[in-house]
Amino acid sequence: MTDFRAMHVPSDPFILANAWDVGSARMLVALGAQAIATSSAGFAFTRGLPDGGRVGRDEAIAHAADLAKHVDVPVSADLEDGYGPDPIDCAETVQQSALAGLAGCCIEDIAPDGTAYDFAASVARIETAALAARQATRDFVFCARADGVMTGAYDLNEAIRRLKAFEAAGADVLYCPMPGEMDDLRRITASVSKPVNALAAGPWTQSSRTDFAEAGAARISLGSALARATHQVIRDAGQAMFIGGDFTKLGGIGSGEVDGYLETGAGSTAGLS
Repeated sequence: MTDFRAMHVPSDPFILANAWDVGSARMLVALGAQAIATSSAGFAFTRGLPDGGRVGRDEAIAHAADLAKHVDVPVSADLEDGYGPDPIDCAETVQQSALAGLAGCCIEDIAPDGTAYDFAASVARIETAALAARQATRDFVFCARADGVMTGAYDLNEAIRRLKAFEAAGADVLYCPMPGEMDDLRRITASVSKPVNALAAGPWTQSSRTDFAEAGAARISLGSALARATHQVIRDAGQAMFIGGDFTKLGGIGSGEVDGYLETGAGSTAGLS
């Protein structure tokens, strides 16, 4: 099992591939993913739910642990705001994730209603979560997210202020999803010394791994982008079928190829480094 922490090398980012079920995780590993992350939105879609915090902590961690049992690479969990407003909520989320055998997790600073936790509360939440990560019996990589630029809750200067404070509070990886432009990502990576996660989604899918590397990123996650691309195929094929009686969008790769990916990507152990 590859050491998850050691993968985080600034300016040489690995792709943390977000999966939403065992099949997608196995295919991604077979195609070259060195590590898997969950997607809170992607998993919610499999439950027939919209994105937005309707999946609880126990279910989210159990989902991540299930992926970890079926692939032989590190698995990190997207755990929203830590499933509660208080620092102890974040600590319990990290503790349960570590006990479930995960390699790491992310916790953000945006509440389920879309508002940002205030600065002091956000730092206290990250500090307590980071302490829980350090107390885990196995190495656990804790990522602190400043999501306010993406949601419109605050600007880039505030995001950098928070990321610096999250670093001082003990976070292992720092993450401001979709900060605006690549120069903004450069500002972020220049402002902190811990590894920085970048997101390849929306307009950022037009950037290459080389672009992210030159901006100083240490890892690139996909968020729900791949899950949403899959749902786009369902939408396009469904509209063609049910509106026009057209089945031509039902192509796709052969079942034998899919079977091969699933077998190749299957893990033999549930252990993580």
